[in-house]
Amino acid sequence: MSHPIELVIFDCDGVLVDSERIAVRLDAVVLATLGWHLTEAEIVDRFMGRSSQSMTKEIEAHLGRSLPADWEEEFRPLYRRIFSATEVEHGKPAPDLFLHAAQQMGIAPEACAVVEDSRYGLQAARAAGMRALAYAGGMTPAHRLEGPDTVIFDDMRKLPGLLGAAASP
Repeated sequence: MSHPIELVIFDCDGVLVDSERIAVRLDAVVLATLGWHLTEAEIVDRFMGRSSQSMTKEIEAHLGRSLPADWEEEFRPLYRRIFSATEVEHGKPAPDLFLHAAQQMGIAPEACAVVEDSRYGLQAARAAGMRALAYAGGMTPAHRLEGPDTVIFDDMRKLPGLLGAAASP
Protein backbone atom coordinates (compact mmCIF):
# COMPACT_ATOMS: atom_id res chain seq x y z
CA MET A 1 0.00 0.00 0.00
CA SER A 2 1.59 3.25 -1.07
CA HIS A 3 -0.87 5.83 0.28
CA PRO A 4 0.38 7.88 3.23
CA ILE A 5 -1.42 7.25 6.49
CA GLU A 6 -3.90 10.04 7.17
CA LEU A 7 -5.95 8.38 9.92
CA VAL A 8 -5.06 5.90 12.65
CA ILE A 9 -8.05 4.07 14.08
CA PHE A 10 -7.56 2.53 17.51
CA ASP A 11 -9.67 -0.20 18.97
CA CYS A 12 -10.49 1.42 22.31
CA ASP A 13 -10.82 -1.36 24.84
CA GLY A 14 -7.54 -3.00 25.67
CA VAL A 15 -5.39 -1.23 23.10
CA LEU A 16 -4.64 2.37 23.84
CA VAL A 17 -7.59 4.55 24.66
CA ASP A 18 -9.64 4.56 27.83
CA SER A 19 -12.83 5.84 26.22
CA GLU A 20 -14.48 6.67 29.54
CA ARG A 21 -11.61 9.01 30.42
CA ILE A 22 -12.06 10.82 27.09
CA ALA A 23 -15.82 11.11 27.65
CA VAL A 24 -15.27 12.59 31.13
CA ARG A 25 -12.87 15.19 29.70
CA LEU A 26 -15.45 16.09 27.08
CA ASP A 27 -18.15 16.28 29.74
CA ALA A 28 -15.99 18.84 31.57
CA VAL A 29 -15.82 20.98 28.40
CA VAL A 30 -19.56 20.70 27.78
CA LEU A 31 -20.49 21.53 31.37
CA ALA A 32 -18.11 24.51 31.42
CA THR A 33 -19.73 25.78 28.22
CA LEU A 34 -23.11 25.54 29.95
CA GLY A 35 -21.72 27.45 32.94
CA TRP A 36 -20.95 24.65 35.40
CA HIS A 37 -17.22 24.15 35.99
CA LEU A 38 -16.47 20.72 37.45
CA THR A 39 -13.24 18.78 37.73
CA GLU A 40 -12.95 15.35 36.13
CA ALA A 41 -13.08 13.79 39.60
CA GLU A 42 -16.30 15.65 40.38
CA ILE A 43 -17.82 14.47 37.10
CA VAL A 44 -16.91 10.87 37.86
CA ASP A 45 -18.39 11.16 41.37
CA ARG A 46 -21.61 12.79 40.19
CA PHE A 47 -22.33 11.13 36.86
CA MET A 48 -20.31 7.95 36.19
CA GLY A 49 -22.67 5.05 35.57
CA ARG A 50 -25.80 7.20 35.59
CA SER A 51 -28.16 7.71 32.69
CA SER A 52 -27.99 10.78 30.48
CA GLN A 53 -31.51 11.68 31.65
CA SER A 54 -30.40 11.84 35.29
CA MET A 55 -27.35 13.86 34.27
CA THR A 56 -29.55 16.34 32.41
CA LYS A 57 -31.85 16.70 35.45
CA GLU A 58 -28.88 17.42 37.71
CA ILE A 59 -27.44 19.95 35.25
CA GLU A 60 -30.80 21.71 35.04
CA ALA A 61 -31.11 21.76 38.83
CA HIS A 62 -27.64 23.27 39.20
CA LEU A 63 -28.17 25.85 36.46
CA GLY A 64 -31.65 26.70 37.73
CA ARG A 65 -33.18 26.41 34.28
CA SER A 66 -34.47 23.84 31.84
CA LEU A 67 -32.35 22.89 28.87
CA PRO A 68 -33.93 22.63 25.42
CA ALA A 69 -34.81 19.09 24.36
CA ASP A 70 -32.07 19.14 21.72
CA TRP A 71 -29.35 20.77 23.89
CA GLU A 72 -26.94 17.86 23.37
CA GLU A 73 -26.94 18.22 19.55
CA GLU A 74 -24.56 21.20 19.75
CA PHE A 75 -22.00 19.05 21.57
CA ARG A 76 -22.42 15.76 19.68
CA PRO A 77 -19.46 16.45 17.33
CA LEU A 78 -17.13 16.64 20.35
CA TYR A 79 -17.88 13.03 21.18
CA ARG A 80 -17.28 11.82 17.57
CA ARG A 81 -13.73 10.98 18.46
CA ILE A 82 -15.35 7.70 19.54
CA PHE A 83 -17.18 5.34 17.09
CA SER A 84 -19.20 2.34 18.24
CA ALA A 85 -20.43 -0.87 16.67
CA THR A 86 -23.92 0.31 17.60
CA GLU A 87 -23.64 2.78 14.71
CA VAL A 88 -23.31 0.13 12.00
CA GLU A 89 -25.28 -2.88 10.84
CA HIS A 90 -22.51 -5.46 11.21
CA GLY A 91 -19.84 -5.54 13.89
CA LYS A 92 -16.39 -7.06 13.64
CA PRO A 93 -15.16 -9.10 11.78
CA ALA A 94 -17.19 -7.19 9.17
CA PRO A 95 -15.42 -4.00 8.04
CA ASP A 96 -18.46 -1.78 8.65
CA LEU A 97 -17.22 0.03 11.77
CA PHE A 98 -13.81 0.92 10.34
CA LEU A 99 -15.31 2.01 7.04
CA HIS A 100 -17.84 4.13 8.95
CA ALA A 101 -15.10 5.81 11.00
CA ALA A 102 -13.05 6.57 7.89
CA GLN A 103 -16.08 7.91 6.04
CA GLN A 104 -17.07 10.13 8.97
CA MET A 105 -13.53 11.50 9.16
CA GLY A 106 -13.41 12.03 5.38
CA ILE A 107 -10.46 9.68 4.80
CA ALA A 108 -10.17 6.94 2.17
CA PRO A 109 -9.80 3.42 3.65
CA GLU A 110 -6.44 2.88 1.96
CA ALA A 111 -5.10 5.92 3.87
CA CYS A 112 -6.05 4.38 7.24
CA ALA A 113 -4.19 2.19 9.69
CA VAL A 114 -5.97 0.21 12.38
CA VAL A 115 -4.40 -0.71 15.73
CA GLU A 116 -6.24 -3.75 17.07
CA ASP A 117 -5.78 -6.41 19.73
CA SER A 118 -8.27 -9.00 18.51
CA ARG A 119 -8.26 -11.32 15.55
CA TYR A 120 -11.79 -10.25 14.60
CA GLY A 121 -10.80 -6.60 14.61
CA LEU A 122 -7.79 -7.38 12.45
CA GLN A 123 -9.99 -9.32 10.03
CA ALA A 124 -12.26 -6.27 9.85
CA ALA A 125 -9.31 -3.94 9.20
CA ARG A 126 -8.01 -6.12 6.37
CA ALA A 127 -11.51 -6.49 4.90
CA ALA A 128 -11.81 -2.68 4.94
CA GLY A 129 -8.59 -2.38 2.93
CA MET A 130 -6.76 -0.71 5.81
CA ARG A 131 -3.29 -1.39 7.20
CA ALA A 132 -3.53 -3.80 10.13
CA LEU A 133 -1.28 -3.31 13.18
CA ALA A 134 -1.78 -6.05 15.77
CA TYR A 135 -1.07 -5.12 19.38
CA ALA A 136 0.03 -8.30 21.16
CA GLY A 137 0.72 -6.62 24.50
CA GLY A 138 -2.76 -7.28 25.80
CA MET A 139 -4.91 -10.33 26.36
CA THR A 140 -4.64 -12.03 22.95
CA PRO A 141 -1.49 -14.05 22.26
CA ALA A 142 0.54 -12.94 19.24
CA HIS A 143 -0.04 -16.18 17.31
CA ARG A 144 -3.81 -15.53 17.38
CA LEU A 145 -3.26 -12.14 15.72
CA GLU A 146 -1.28 -13.38 12.73
CA GLY A 147 -2.66 -12.86 9.26
CA PRO A 148 -1.84 -11.51 5.83
CA ASP A 149 -0.52 -7.96 5.67
CA THR A 150 -0.54 -7.67 9.46
CA VAL A 151 2.28 -6.20 11.54
CA ILE A 152 2.42 -7.62 15.07
CA PHE A 153 3.99 -5.64 17.92
CA ASP A 154 3.90 -5.82 21.71
CA ASP A 155 5.25 -2.45 22.84
CA MET A 156 3.29 0.76 22.21
CA ARG A 157 6.56 2.70 22.15
CA LYS A 158 7.21 1.02 18.78
CA LEU A 159 3.95 2.26 17.25
CA PRO A 160 5.19 5.62 15.88
CA GLY A 161 7.99 3.85 14.00
CA LEU A 162 5.62 1.19 12.73
CA LEU A 163 3.22 3.84 11.46
CA GLY A 164 6.10 5.57 9.68
CA ALA A 165 7.17 2.29 8.11
CA ALA A 166 3.60 1.44 7.12
CA ALA A 167 3.31 4.80 5.36
CA SER A 168 6.38 4.15 3.22
CA PRO A 169 5.83 2.65 -0.23
